[in-house]
This record gives sequence, C-alpha cells and structure tokens, in this order.
Amino acid sequence: MSSSAPQDAGHRLWSVDEHLADVLGAVRPLEPIELQLLDAQGCVLVEDVTVPVALPPFDNSSMDGYAVRTADVQGASEEFPAVLTVIGDVAAGSGELPTVGPGEAARIMTGAPLPPGAEAVVPVEWTDGGTGGGAAAGMSPASTAPERAGGEVRVHRAAEARAHVRARGSDVQAGDLALAAGTVLGPPQIALLAAIGRGTVRVRPRPRVVVLSTGSELVQPGEPLAAGTIYDSNSFALAAAARDAGAIAYRVGAVADDADTLRSTIEDQLIRADLLVTTGGVSVGAYDVVKEALSSVGSVTPSGSAGPGEDDVEVDATRIDFRKLAMQPGKPQGFGTIGPDHTPLLALPGNPVSSYVSFELFVRPAIRALMGLPESEVRRPSVRAVLKADKALGSPAGRRQFLRGKYDAESGTVSPVGGFGSHLIAALAHADSLMVVPEDVTSVEPGTELEVVLLG
Repeated sequence: MSSSAPQDAGHRLWSVDEHLADVLGAVRPLEPIELQLLDAQGCVLVEDVTVPVALPPFDNSSMDGYAVRTADVQGASEEFPAVLTVIGDVAAGSGELPTVGPGEAARIMTGAPLPPGAEAVVPVEWTDGGTGGGAAAGMSPASTAPERAGGEVRVHRAAEARAHVRARGSDVQAGDLALAAGTVLGPPQIALLAAIGRGTVRVRPRPRVVVLSTGSELVQPGEPLAAGTIYDSNSFALAAAARDAGAIAYRVGAVADDADTLRSTIEDQLIRADLLVTTGGVSVGAYDVVKEALSSVGSVTPSGSAGPGEDDVEVDATRIDFRKLAMQPGKPQGFGTIGPDHTPLLALPGNPVSSYVSFELFVRPAIRALMGLPESEVRRPSVRAVLKADKALGSPAGRRQFLRGKYDAESGTVSPVGGFGSHLIAALAHADSLMVVPEDVTSVEPGTELEVVLLG
C-alpha cells in the first residue's frame, strides 16, 4: 500500500482527512456476483434492471365483489336494486374466464382478472351477496356455499366504468426502469424484483468484516470477572457497527496479549475476510501486541520511503503503517493491507469510545466503499447545529475533537452527552451524534454553530 498522504522524513501527525483519504485510496469495490434474491438483500445493484412485462400483467379486481357492466347497475339503489344473474366465480389465478353479458354478473375475488364484458367491480358490501336479504358483510366461502356462484345478486349502488379495477401496467410498464445500478436492495426492492420475475440479480456482495479485540484483561460477557479483568465490549460494538454499515460481520473472541497468537489468529481469519479490524494494542505501551505482531509477520524489511507513518514495515510486500492522528479521541491508528490478497486491515485504539469513533470515521467508509456505494453515501451525513450547553466546551489545540452529542432536529441544537473520557461507554449509548470541534478551536461557547455527524 502506498500512502496517499504527503511524505516527509519526520514523524508528524496525520490529519483525519489524510488518514481517511489513505484508507479509501486503497479500498476497491468488491467484484460483482450473481445472487439469488434473498441472498442479495443489503447488496448494491451493479446493473440497471428493466421491466420485462407490465405490472400488473392484466386488469384485475381490487375488491371482493361482482364484475358487472356499468349499464346494468346504472341508477341502482337499496330501494330499487339492480337484479343480475350470477354466471360463476372468478378467483385469483383463474385461467378460462366467463363472459359477462347484459343483465349478468360474475362473482370476483381480489386480484382476479376482470372477465370479458365486465367494465367495473361492485364491492360485495354494495350487494346482498346473493342471499336475497340486506347488505352483505362478505362472501360465503365457495367450498361451503357453491350455490352463491349462481342464482341472482341484488346490487344496491351504481358503479362507474373501471371502478375498483387495477389497470394492466398501472404499476410499471414493460420496458420501464425498475431499479437503477447503485441501488441498495432492501425488502421493497427485493419485492419488486420478484414481482417482475427476476430470480437472481447481479450485485456487489456485502463485505465480510472480521473484528478482533486484543487484551489479556478481556473476558467474554456471561463469564465471571476475575481481579483486573473487564468484559470485552469493543468486539461486540464494532461487529454490530459493521452490520449496521451493510457488512457481514464475524466477531472473533478476545485475543490475549501474545504476538504469536495474534499473528496466527489473523492468518486463520484471512480466508473469510474482505476487511480486518482490530481494536487495542496500537499505542506505545510494552504490551501493545498489534504493533508487535504486525511488525514481525513474514519477511520484514525497513521501508525507506514509508512516508509519515509512526512505524512502517513491509510484510510480504504489504505495508502496515502505525501513525498518530491529530484527533481526540482516537490518536493512535494503524492501516495497511495484509496477506496474499492484500486484505485491508484497520487497527483501532482500545478505549471503547476511541474505538467506536474511529470505526465511524474510517472503517464504516471503507465498508461502504467495498460495497461500491457512491461517494455521497460512503460517509455518515452531517448537519450544522447550535451548541446547547451550560458552559463552554474545551478542546486541545491542533486536534480535531469528536464529542458525543444529542441532536434535536426540530430546534437545530445539539447538547453534549456525558464526560470527555474515552472509556465512558454509558454516555456513548445515549448519544446519537458526534459534535466536531475543528483543530484550530480550543473553546466552544454555548450558541456556537458546529458540524454534527449524525450516527443514527
């Protein structure tokens, strides 16, 4: 991976925008494949789909009732009903249809084709249902009352031509564009494809994202905590976030602080990964296992033209950069590609808030880019909102700060949620946005307009 950021000899801070550009510059959309409809849910369409046949393909009834000629029910009322001879039933799926002549009606079900000669449908509630009594509430089942398909029916109201008839092609016409390339296939789109007869569709598959937490202190939820241990929340948060972004997520249990174990785990996971995400072990501590593991995989040689990374290594012709970003939280980051297929790997910090904010800023856009979505749909949407707070908010000089917030669209305001610590998960759970404080701002007064990244 060659860095897209400016290169210099020193170990400087990368900006948020430079790091994101580097990530997106190395990510290519996945190759299209043909999938069955249900398997294509959540995928991005890669070709325009046109309608082969009109939808609906024939005139059909939108009500349970009687197919009639309008002249035969003109002026009909409860006092002077039109009395028509019932010539049979027309059910949904009917093939051979009776012809409705003068003074005749056919009992018809919702979705059934309009029979020849009929011009409208009168709902059963406008008739006596063939019982000879008052207004009917419904039809007798054909299996228990076959005689209702014959005899006479009294119609109590007139009907205009085409009343309660769904016209052929009233939804879409043959040759119309059903779905355009770039469409994400959700339930309504899957329904349309099925309705026009498509059994398979060509899409970019959902990216497979493998999430690994690192840390010997991590315990799986549901297990007892020992002294000095905490529950692993990061892998659950990031796997859920990957699913929310549109990926198929695989969560790997926490890996202890052992470089050999982590290397082996990563190598095992490459077979099912389009993107690897690790969390923890990317700072400067003695047990920052991700840097240790990825700095000694395979044949390692110094990268003389590595660019501005904190540490740059060559791993089987694959560079992994560990760098510091001018942001808070989330200063330490790692990025590169690994393995024979040059699978992208993003190494995120271990503090829960740092990890989640880093995912939203860098991993989510990478997933969306792998899906082949347009640039406008790769990043989270953002708005401008006025800060609503009791006091000014401080921010470190030279760092772009991302603060948890609660956005009120009606008032156009945003309020801080919780404290500033990067370990405060409870505050994150109640936030729906990130307030962005620019690098050159150290204090934000209430009433100041800010950029707000919407998370929901």
